[in-house]
Amino acid sequence: MTTAKIKDFWQLFKQALAGDSELDYTTGSIGRMTFLLAVPMILEMAMESVFAIVDIFFVSGLGTDAVATVGLTEAVITLLYAIAIGLSMGATAMVARRIGEKDPEAAAIAAGQVIWIGVFVSVVVGLIGLFYAENILRLMGADDAVIATGESYTRIMFGACFSIVFLFLINAIFRGAGDAAIAMRALTLANGINIVLDPCLIYGYGPFPEMGVTGAAVATNIGRSIGMAYGLFYLLTSRGRIQLHWSELGLRLAIVWSLVRISLGGIAQFLVATASWVFLMQIVSGFGSEAVAGYTIAVRIVMFSILPAWGLSNATATLVGQNLGAGLPDRAEVSTWRVAQYSAAYMAIAAVAMLIFTRPLAGFFSDEAAVLAYAIQCLHIFAYGYVGWGFGMAVIQAFNGAGDTMTPTWINILCFWIVQVPMAYTLAISLGIGPEGVFWSVFAADMLSCVVGVLVFRRGKWKTRTV
Repeated sequence: MTTAKIKDFWQLFKQALAGDSELDYTTGSIGRMTFLLAVPMILEMAMESVFAIVDIFFVSGLGTDAVATVGLTEAVITLLYAIAIGLSMGATAMVARRIGEKDPEAAAIAAGQVIWIGVFVSVVVGLIGLFYAENILRLMGADDAVIATGESYTRIMFGACFSIVFLFLINAIFRGAGDAAIAMRALTLANGINIVLDPCLIYGYGPFPEMGVTGAAVATNIGRSIGMAYGLFYLLTSRGRIQLHWSELGLRLAIVWSLVRISLGGIAQFLVATASWVFLMQIVSGFGSEAVAGYTIAVRIVMFSILPAWGLSNATATLVGQNLGAGLPDRAEVSTWRVAQYSAAYMAIAAVAMLIFTRPLAGFFSDEAAVLAYAIQCLHIFAYGYVGWGFGMAVIQAFNGAGDTMTPTWINILCFWIVQVPMAYTLAISLGIGPEGVFWSVFAADMLSCVVGVLVFRRGKWKTRTV
């Protein structure tokens, strides 16, 4: 690469981080537009992944009861994440469509309705958490010691769930508008504050009180709330593509229903996929703790390795939504194929790296021979499917960007529950292959998802989807 090309790349990278509210994603180079969207989206996803492990890292010093509290609470909050992610899909699709139509006022009205939905979800879930925190922990199988240690943690995490809901929804609005850099900065700010406050509030460093596991909940919600406030500031000022006024906050039930209708498919997508993974974990657990540990390590490595592909896929949703809004369905289709190729190319590189460096990657998490053997076997099998997985992710997100969230839901039901789960059980248990059978079932489901997604996408019905 020449010096000039390196300089151009660096300038483009800086532009992606800074954001540019004047850019029109419905014109110009698709590759350039994809890069400008994908970079902040990749970093945003990385920040969300870090959020998931920071609390457990700092809380681990408090003992097993504290760790169990975090784990059990997070297991239930996954349902809230499902709702927030599903609503985010609806928000991104509708805002992107209005921006593509060159109607920022309608986009702001849609954003206002997203805020109303967020208020409703936050109040309902928050009240449940405030009054039934102990019941939630008991429902998850917590013993008296865990409840005594962590009831306040669970109550705060659910009671202040508005910080989770609104951070997801506000960032989805920005992604739909094409202001992905703002979403990235909001989550980076939230993460940074959480990382600083977590040890201070858990262990009482400096002037901070020692709050134990409760401190982790306080730190997390302070961080997310400040990130949420940062996003709201940009929504309420003219610093981005959308400026939200009081007039746009008026309740419009027809738009709310459209958002809910689109979002239901997104919620179902997440729940179908998550439930299948839980079932696979139950099958693996039947083969001992080493198999579970190896599988867990492999999945953790995989989730981090595919972040760039996920970022690219999220860019597809914005590009498709805005181009459909601009009346450019052919450009939306070309954008999808182009991003799918970029995603597959990255995943090919990641697969090679995974196959070469499998042992040191797995060895970073464990040095037990049996655990390493399962982790390495799982990573090798998953790596074989990376290219198809990457291509399929972009195509699936194109449906979501078009507002057709039910098509990916049906694809998930077919691939995960009609194919993957029965195949995993048959290979692992009926045929006696063991955990390797589960790993191959994941590979098969990912390949099938790619093939089915491409075939349905080529039919083109998503182009006529109204949002």
